Amino acid sequence: MKKVEHYFDINMVLMTIFSALESIRKEKNIELVYDIDPTIPKELKGDAESVSHALTQLLSFVFQNTDNKEVVLALHAPEDFLYEEAITFEIDDTDISESKAKSFLNARLKSVLERLDGTASFDPATGKIGISIPFKLHDLGNRRYYRLPDIGMLGKKVLLICKSRIVSESLHKMFKYFLYEVDVGAEEYKKRGSNLAHYDIFVLENDLLTEGIESLVTTIQKEHDLKFVLLEDAETANLKHKAFVSAYLVKPVMQESIYELIIALFEKDIKDRKIKKEAGKPIINMEKYILDAFRKSEEAYVEMEQIQSKLMSQHKLSPMLKEMEREEAADTSIVLNIEEGLSRTKAMGLDYKEALKNFLETFDGSDRYFRDIVKNKAAWQIKEFAIDLEKQAKIIGAERLAKLAEKISLLFVYNNLDMLPVYSGKYHLEIEKLFTEINTYLQKH
Repeated sequence: MKKVEHYFDINMVLMTIFSALESIRKEKNIELVYDIDPTIPKELKGDAESVSHALTQLLSFVFQNTDNKEVVLALHAPEDFLYEEAITFEIDDTDISESKAKSFLNARLKSVLERLDGTASFDPATGKIGISIPFKLHDLGNRRYYRLPDIGMLGKKVLLICKSRIVSESLHKMFKYFLYEVDVGAEEYKKRGSNLAHYDIFVLENDLLTEGIESLVTTIQKEHDLKFVLLEDAETANLKHKAFVSAYLVKPVMQESIYELIIALFEKDIKDRKIKKEAGKPIINMEKYILDAFRKSEEAYVEMEQIQSKLMSQHKLSPMLKEMEREEAADTSIVLNIEEGLSRTKAMGLDYKEALKNFLETFDGSDRYFRDIVKNKAAWQIKEFAIDLEKQAKIIGAERLAKLAEKISLLFVYNNLDMLPVYSGKYHLEIEKLFTEINTYLQKH
């Protein structure tokens, strides 16, 4: 059967699987947690239906044959997710016999994995079972980057108290992604002097909530800005309005959930800029994504540009342009350093010609794309574009373009955003030169 590929959101696939397995999870009393590498793009190209079928079969098999009550499905990918990479879906310490695991992989998963060009593996020493499936990246900048849009959301302290060890570890890891200081469990709380006022966020699993904790939280909130978050199971969630509850966090919790939670909790603390507020208590789950945070970064860019345009008069701008011209005249960078590109792609296990073809395909029309995001002052997209451009230009040996991408990134560092329109034209010229060099090389080889 021919593989049907289209773009899909891997998070939504995982959510659907989580819901589909509700009955067996409840019957076996199993806690399921997803551990997703931040290197894995949210939007991928592949056969989503077959992926969902394979993962549902894999998890069902593990649930039926393990005595573990806590199961982690870990998703791993290379640090630099380029054009097409394999994502591995692994479950460790299953305590399943080798014969039973291999029988399942051959009888139940073989056909669907062949359709996905995937492979399966089982390690009898550790009981780790997994599958590996290749996917393609959707488009430029569509990677998993979560950047908090305001300084008021940084430097928070979190207390986590959950029934499950793996849930605690998962939440700990996701909050630590934002460099938050995180304490897990009652023992860590005691080490802090049993002082709830020490924390900015207190996350508690709903089953552990007592009248005593409710009274304590209410008392602390009278004097301190403590955000109290209840962690709920999706199937038993009771999201009633309670004055002392700041937000609800619904399983399965993923990195987007925590990002969205932080935005919702601290929106009132941010002055001058607003994020659209939902009615009632925010319910943080993966059914929706808050895009206002990205709009806020773009609004910040607009404000900065307006301020700088007043400060940056024409007589100051002209010398900067002349300095750029002098730098370019002295630049000895090569448009396409074939020797460097061959060396880099070889070290990464890539074919140089295929890398060049992928570059052409990926960046075709990117000059118009860059012009549009500059025109629309889409700060977040511009930064992501520059990061991807520099990385991928270096891989193929496009020295001049890599340097140009680096300069674009530095505009944000040195707050010279008013110079961005100049780089739209420069990028158009450089990408045209590079495409000519690449096509010439491909024709000869």
